[in-house]
Amino acid sequence: MKGVLRCSANYIPLSPISFLERAALLYGDKVSIIYQNIRFSWKETHQRCLDFASALVQLGISPLDVVAAFAPNVPAMYELHFGVPMAGAVLSALNTKLDPTMLAVKLEQLEAKIILVHHQFVDVVLKALDKLRKRKFKLPTLVLIPEEEFDYQTPTPINAADLPTGSLNYNQLLEMGKLDDQFEIIRPNNECDPITVNYTSGSTGDPKGAVYSHRAVYLNSLAAIFNFNMEMTQKPVFLWTVDMFRCSGWCYTWAIAALGGTNVCLTTLSAKVIFEAIALHKVTHLCGKPIILNIIADASDTDQLIPLPSRVEIIVAGALPAPKILMTVMEMGFNISHGYGMTEVLGPAIVTPWKPDEDHHLSNYSNGVHNVMLEGIDVKDSNTMESVPFDGKTMGEIMFRSNTVMLGYLKNSEATQEAFRDGWYRTGDLGIRHPDGHIQMKDRAKDIILSKGEAISTLEVEAVLLSNPKVMEAAVVGQNEVAFAFVKLKEGCFASSKEIIKFCSENLPAFMVPRDVIFGDLPANSTGKVQKSVLRERVNFIESQDR
Repeated sequence: MKGVLRCSANYIPLSPISFLERAALLYGDKVSIIYQNIRFSWKETHQRCLDFASALVQLGISPLDVVAAFAPNVPAMYELHFGVPMAGAVLSALNTKLDPTMLAVKLEQLEAKIILVHHQFVDVVLKALDKLRKRKFKLPTLVLIPEEEFDYQTPTPINAADLPTGSLNYNQLLEMGKLDDQFEIIRPNNECDPITVNYTSGSTGDPKGAVYSHRAVYLNSLAAIFNFNMEMTQKPVFLWTVDMFRCSGWCYTWAIAALGGTNVCLTTLSAKVIFEAIALHKVTHLCGKPIILNIIADASDTDQLIPLPSRVEIIVAGALPAPKILMTVMEMGFNISHGYGMTEVLGPAIVTPWKPDEDHHLSNYSNGVHNVMLEGIDVKDSNTMESVPFDGKTMGEIMFRSNTVMLGYLKNSEATQEAFRDGWYRTGDLGIRHPDGHIQMKDRAKDIILSKGEAISTLEVEAVLLSNPKVMEAAVVGQNEVAFAFVKLKEGCFASSKEIIKFCSENLPAFMVPRDVIFGDLPANSTGKVQKSVLRERVNFIESQDR
């Protein structure tokens, strides 16, 4: 069209870096981060991130180099989400539950130039580096985040002689960065440039590195704000109960800066810690795995705070606990929302407020509670790509199409092409479409059990099992068209297989009732996901012994 011109006046690559710059300008003196007795303002956080970025450049970090982190939710981890991209580099925050072998595999795949490690995880990182050294892999420079993170006078409890030659201290880097007062942020030339690499849980196989772009996390940060129904004038107090290494903290690492809110950092999670933070800092929002709801509901009289200063918003993603627990948490003063998503779509893409006595589907993507940046979500036949009818019965694969989907899997073109086949991101989750448009997830495609023409959702059976007051954990797998349940009972409780099966028969159709119940601990991977492949092997062994 004549007369139009795209130039720097009307086009700047989207990047969440701008959220921090805006926060420093508009909310400079307001508290940005609280950690134990430490307080930073947005102006101070902005400067610390600049100093860190400057130090990275002085160390020779180039655009698109990878900087890894192995740390809990401490202020340094928050700062890395801005400081690393300010240097033009890519951050990969790694799950702190990884063992040395898995950590070494990821560092090798990432080709990380630097790894920042919190003092409490130094041993794991040193063992991982030793494995890399034996494979003659070029080791990343180790940067220690000390115990007294912001006290320059307190020596670290780590013996410097135990660290690799050339290791640095996080505080040293900040001081180094101050030496260059002319440092300028290295902004992305293309808003689709990578900003982070986040590893999947590995529930469907080996964990894969999902690469996020500046554009995607910018847009998803705005969507995350709407997920909590936050008004843009509100300055939330966000309690970090979700790991920052999980989908970049569901993008709240950047969203809270966009709002000029306050980040309350935690390294431990308990009812006492949660209620103390709410009372002391007037926490307004938190999110994470559903176990948070159990922790809150099980709070002792001495730990809990009733009434709360104001109602607190919670988003959880994963299988919800029993309705009794949800009601208890709501009655304590919390509003609960349930999220559905995955690493590849940057966390919860669909968020639905939970209300009692309702049939809770995932969400209707047109009713205003979905991710506002989500352009397309559908349930399709995986082969024909035809949308399933809105009949609440026909199953298909849940698929996404959005600007807030990953760029692809790091160094895995085959998996990327398969995930994006036919122009949609294929979740591998099976769902149905209700007449009102709601999408309800039924199960993972690899987990669903087909029995004489009927589909058994392992998630639905697990939900019933978890509603039993004696059950702490449950998982269901299929073998020869029937379901088998694995159950871990609550401490001090006893139940027989017949008792649990009877309970299921009273709450499920006959074809969904498990044939047998096996008691004991459930095998989980480093992210806490139950390894159903291991459970299937156990069923195969049990079945073979019975033949």
